[in-house]
Amino acid sequence: MALLIVENSKYIILILFLCYLLGCVIQNKTTDIMQKILIYVIHFFGFLCLLLRNVGIQLIGFYLLQLLMISGILIGYQLIYKNGNPLLTNHICMFFVISMTVLTRISFGEAFRQYVFWVIGVCGMMIIPVLMKKENVFRRCPVIYAVVGIVLLGLVVLIGATSYGAKLHLNIGPISFQPSEFVKAVFIIFIAAMLFHEATIKKLLITSVLSAIFVLLLVASRDLGGALLYFTTYLMMIYVVTRKKRYLGVGAVCICLAAVAGYFMFSHVRTRVFAWLTPLADFDKKGYQICQSLFGIGTGGWFGFGIGEGKPTLIPIVEKDFIFSAISEEFGAIFGIGLILLTLSTFWGMIHTAKKTEDSFYKYICVGLGVMYATQVILTIGGAIKFIPSTGVTLPLVSYGGSSLLASLLMFGIVQGIAMKSHVLEKTEATLEKESDAEVKGGKCSECSLVFYIFTAIFVAMILYFLYFMIFESSIYIYSEYNKLMR
Repeated sequence: MALLIVENSKYIILILFLCYLLGCVIQNKTTDIMQKILIYVIHFFGFLCLLLRNVGIQLIGFYLLQLLMISGILIGYQLIYKNGNPLLTNHICMFFVISMTVLTRISFGEAFRQYVFWVIGVCGMMIIPVLMKKENVFRRCPVIYAVVGIVLLGLVVLIGATSYGAKLHLNIGPISFQPSEFVKAVFIIFIAAMLFHEATIKKLLITSVLSAIFVLLLVASRDLGGALLYFTTYLMMIYVVTRKKRYLGVGAVCICLAAVAGYFMFSHVRTRVFAWLTPLADFDKKGYQICQSLFGIGTGGWFGFGIGEGKPTLIPIVEKDFIFSAISEEFGAIFGIGLILLTLSTFWGMIHTAKKTEDSFYKYICVGLGVMYATQVILTIGGAIKFIPSTGVTLPLVSYGGSSLLASLLMFGIVQGIAMKSHVLEKTEATLEKESDAEVKGGKCSECSLVFYIFTAIFVAMILYFLYFMIFESSIYIYSEYNKLMR
C-alpha cells in the first residue's frame, strides 16, 4: 500500500510542480495565490512519502516546523513588506520545500541542521530591507568592501582548511564557514559602489585591479569554481556599467585562456576534465562520482523512482555538489527540467528588478547578484549532468551547507530590499502597457536584457543537452556493468 502511494505521489507532485511553473508565466493575483497553495500541497505529498517509509513523531514534528517556516516567509512578506517581489518570495519557499524533502530523505540529521540555518538566514533576510533604509551607508567607501573581502579570502589562502583539493573553509573552534560565500555580496557591492556615480577610466582600472585580486586569491586557494563565479559577475557588471559589448568578447577569451591554464596547472582540474569526457574509462577512481550521478539520473528515468525508492547516497557528497542528481533520480528528469526552469524564473525576477530600478547603484547590485546566482546554478547542474566538467559548487537554496544557504538568503534579502525601495512589483503585460508612458528612467535597460538573453541561451542549451542525454545516452549508463541500481 505504501509503495503504491509513493508511486502515485511522484506523478501528483510532478503535475502540481508543473502547475506552479505555469504560474511563473501567467502572473497575476490569482496565480500568486495558486502558487502559495501549491507550495503547501507539494510539501505535504513529499513528506507523506517520507512518513510512509519511516513513521515517527520526530519526522511529524519536523514537518510541522517546516510548515511554520513556509508560513513565516509568506505571511511575513505579505504583511510587513507589501512592495516586495511576490514571485521571488514564492520561489524561495518552493526551494525550501524541495531542499528539505530531499535532504530529509538523504539524512535527517543534515536536514535538521540545514533547517536551523534556514531559521537564521530567513531572520536575516527579513531584517535586511530595514537596514537598507540607511542607503548612504552602503554607497560610501567602496574600498573598505574590497579590503574586507580580500582579507577574508587571504586568510583562507593562508590558514584555510583543505577539502577535496581546495582551501575553502576557515575553522574557528567548532565553527567552520566558507568566507567566499559571504564575500560574494561584498564583492558585488564594492563594484556597484565604485562605478554607480561615474565609470571613469581611473575608476574602471582600480575596480579591475582589485577584482583581479579577489579572483587570484580564489585561484591560489584552488577554488576555481569560485574564481569563475566572481570573474563572470565582474564581467557582466562592467558591461552593464559601460555598455561596451567588446568587454564581453575580451572576457570570454580570458575565461577560455584561464580554463586552459587551469588544466595544465592543477591536477584536480585534469581529473575533472577526464571524468567529463570519458567517465566510464576510469570508473573506480576519476569517473566514479559523475558516473554514479548519471546512473541515478538515467535509471530514474523521466518520472523518477519515487521519494525514498532510489539510492542517491551512492553518489559521493550528493547533498552538496550533486543534489540535482538526487532530485532527478527520485523525482524524475521532467521534474529536474522543471527545477532548471524554476531557477531561470528566479534569475529573471532578479534581472527584472534591476531593469525597473531607477537608482544605478541598486541596478548594478541586482545585476551582479542575478549573474552570481545564475552562474552558480549552471555550474552545479551542468556538472551533475555532464554538460560541463564538475566545479564543486552548491545549488543555491537547495544544497546542504550553512555558508552557502546564509549567503544566498542574504543576497535574496538585498534583492527584495531593492524591490521594496523602488516599489517594484511584477506586473502583467496589460499593466505594463498602461504604464509605459510613466516608466522610470532606469526601466529601459537593454544591457540588462542582453545579460538575461545570454544566460537564458545557456540555460536552454543545458536543458537541450539534458534531453539529449535522456533520449540517446542514458541507456549507456543504465545498462552499464557498474550500475548497482539495475541489480
